[in-house]
Amino acid sequence: MKRSHRRVVLAARPRGLPVESDFRIEPGEHPPTGAGQLLLENELISLDAGFRRWMDAGSGDDVLPAMRIGEPVMSLVLGRVVESRHAAYEPGDLLMARLAWEERSLTDASDFLVPVPGDGKHPLRFYLGALGDSGLSAYFGLVDHGKIQPGETVLVSAAAGSVGSIAGQVARLLGGRSVGIASGADKCARLVRELGYEAAVDRSRPDFAAALSSACPDGIDVYFDNVGGPLLELVLDRINVGARIVMCGAVASYTAEQPLPGPQNLFQIVTKEAHVHGIMTHKHADRYDEGRTVLGSWIESGALRVPEYVLRGIESVPRAFCDLFRGANFGKTIVEL
Repeated sequence: MKRSHRRVVLAARPRGLPVESDFRIEPGEHPPTGAGQLLLENELISLDAGFRRWMDAGSGDDVLPAMRIGEPVMSLVLGRVVESRHAAYEPGDLLMARLAWEERSLTDASDFLVPVPGDGKHPLRFYLGALGDSGLSAYFGLVDHGKIQPGETVLVSAAAGSVGSIAGQVARLLGGRSVGIASGADKCARLVRELGYEAAVDRSRPDFAAALSSACPDGIDVYFDNVGGPLLELVLDRINVGARIVMCGAVASYTAEQPLPGPQNLFQIVTKEAHVHGIMTHKHADRYDEGRTVLGSWIESGALRVPEYVLRGIESVPRAFCDLFRGANFGKTIVEL
């Protein structure tokens, strides 16, 4: 078994928006597979803006340690087991795992590993997107915490991203009126035309606050937040009594070089008796089959569309990650190896 491979390491800590020179592609080689270990041939790499936060010094927490200079960048990958000395896995198994930007990964299975069906029912890419953490974040967040009632207004920030592009559709399928926030008139038009959003508001327009109010004339019942920061403050002024706020991401803070000011109107949560819930999808791994079954049925019926931004080759990974912050993607960003 060939053990040499290419990997992407963190060459420098990003300052604000990441740039391609923050990363470096270099050769690597894994030692022989030891007892309790397995070797994966990675087929797909998921690019997710949230991993930017662990690129800063001192950013480690109970999810991931801070990434180290000169070490491979961590991410979600989908790989096929090619060697196994672990009792739970055998060659040919497909796994979604939190590993590194590399062509092959050696793991002792203490990393986050989730089996992926290999039945060909859906493209493997979907298990990093609509049937992976992106789609499952939308599903668990809205079903468990959104508790959408028919006709309620559901606002989704970063609506053209990997999670947002699914969340607005899930909200619609659950009976809600989906309103998206994205940057650029073209993306907003695509949200309505391709994904069935009732309305979409361009975050870059100078009259954004007024446009948001116009798109949500009856207020906001559910807010699926992928952004945080000043946008959250704007939304809180427009929530209805009993609103549910699902906190999935905070992309506004990932590249901030100074701490962002907190919302000045948190008392709105009190006066509107709103509920705020955070969602970390990997903590619901025991329910992945449930979510995949529902999402998969919607995909098969054509009710749920799966927008993707796909690049190819390990050399494309730094560009693909930086493209997330340039707004080049629409939907899930994936690199096929």
